[in-house]
Amino acid sequence: MLSRPLFLPWAGILACAGYFLLWLLLWPTEQPYWMLPYGLRFGALLLSPTRMWPWLLFAEFGATTLLALTQGMPLGWQGLILGELPEPIVVTICLWLMRRAQLHVSMRDPEDVSRLLLSAAFTVAATTVVDAAILTAVHAVPSSELLMRALGQDLLGNYVGTLLVVPLLIMLFRAHLEHRALANLTMDGLLVMLPALAILLLLSSHPAPQPQFARILSLAPVLFFAFRHGWRGASLAMLITSLGMTLVDHFAGRPAPEAPAQLFLSVAGTGALMLGAATDALRRSSERVAEQNVYLAAVNRRLDQLARQLRDAARGNLQAEENQRRHMAAELHDELGQNLTAISTHLKLAQARLAQAGMDDIGASINSILGHMRRALHRLLDDLRPAVLDEFGLLRALDEGPIRDLLATAGVIYRTDLHGDPRLLDEDTRTAIYRLVQESATNAVKHAQASTFQLRLRIGERQGGALALLDIRDDGVGLPTRMPRGGRGLQGMRDRVTSLGGLFRLRPESQGVHLRILLRSSNANGFTQRL
Repeated sequence: MLSRPLFLPWAGILACAGYFLLWLLLWPTEQPYWMLPYGLRFGALLLSPTRMWPWLLFAEFGATTLLALTQGMPLGWQGLILGELPEPIVVTICLWLMRRAQLHVSMRDPEDVSRLLLSAAFTVAATTVVDAAILTAVHAVPSSELLMRALGQDLLGNYVGTLLVVPLLIMLFRAHLEHRALANLTMDGLLVMLPALAILLLLSSHPAPQPQFARILSLAPVLFFAFRHGWRGASLAMLITSLGMTLVDHFAGRPAPEAPAQLFLSVAGTGALMLGAATDALRRSSERVAEQNVYLAAVNRRLDQLARQLRDAARGNLQAEENQRRHMAAELHDELGQNLTAISTHLKLAQARLAQAGMDDIGASINSILGHMRRALHRLLDDLRPAVLDEFGLLRALDEGPIRDLLATAGVIYRTDLHGDPRLLDEDTRTAIYRLVQESATNAVKHAQASTFQLRLRIGERQGGALALLDIRDDGVGLPTRMPRGGRGLQGMRDRVTSLGGLFRLRPESQGVHLRILLRSSNANGFTQRL
């Protein structure tokens, strides 16, 4: 608690001393072309906390008084007070109002630069109005030339001084340059700025109209540095170019530049700062986009990896399910099928005894039950493991197998268009194709009330892998607007296709259901080697 009150006086004294020395150093540069001390005042008050403002104003008045004393007090104490006190008071009031309005001291974005420059223009305009009022009050009938000169010096000169000094102060105290950026800026200054400045100084040393051309050409290096280094490069290039032009005019003995030249410098400086800030914002946006692209690429790689893992897991589950189905089918065929055959054999042996006992009807009933059980067992075995695939192959199983029998029994016309070599596909893909067609046919019979069921299958090779394109459609009632609870037909088909890394599309149709399925298989190389 004791360190803060003790610290503030020392900080105020140091700031006061530094500001006092800077004011003395910049005062000789004051001229109609610019007002660097005004820019120093605006920037110092803008960047410092309000508790430091009395110290800075005291240092400025002290430096001004010292300069007036060294010049012999030509206007006296009254002239000193009327000439020097109103400006800092007006600037202080304007900046205090802007602080209340939450002025953000930054040049990161064009919006921040525009707010700062508008604040500077407002402060300069207020200062000019006060100076004009004081000038009118001091001189009973001030001449229009005197008023125009005051307006030109105060309005344009103060604004140019703010453009040149304030960005430099912000760069020194708020937005430090990184070592790499500073090295690049120094290198470009040596390779670009020095030759450009030499050319401009050479043109300025000649008689008119070369100096006017030099001022216009001075915008070229400023724009280059604005594009290359943002608002920092633009402000430094503007300051160096203006210093060089001013020195040439001073040593050449030319009169102070007129209002159009000052206006050109004001517009050029404002545009260069805005362009530099826009360049910085665009560069940061590009960097953020690049970082986001790198992050998204990493996320996409991770998602691809997870997708592969999920597909592998789903394919493993599918293989495990098919193996379990195969095992259950074998067990049912071996155990239940053999038992049914044994019961049928024993029943045939007992037919004579049943006939002698007058129980032929019981034997016939038992045979009927056994036939029904055998047909149910065959359907169950076909659902568990389509043995027709192993017996006939994929194409013949689809064209002549139980699927056609199922549709024919239901009175549904079955049309097939099958092309390609199923040996290009691995066993999982062949089984999946049969299951998909089987499930679609079952849905068409049980739910769609279709009269026609069409199947197209194309199998081929592309880019070292095998592709199977499956097109299934019927002319039934189509899908319901709300899927029934517990219905897993379409979702199970979709999951089966996804587990194999394929594509499943349910195409909208005015009538019936239309499925397009693409399956990929990596069995082509092995088949080629076997051939």
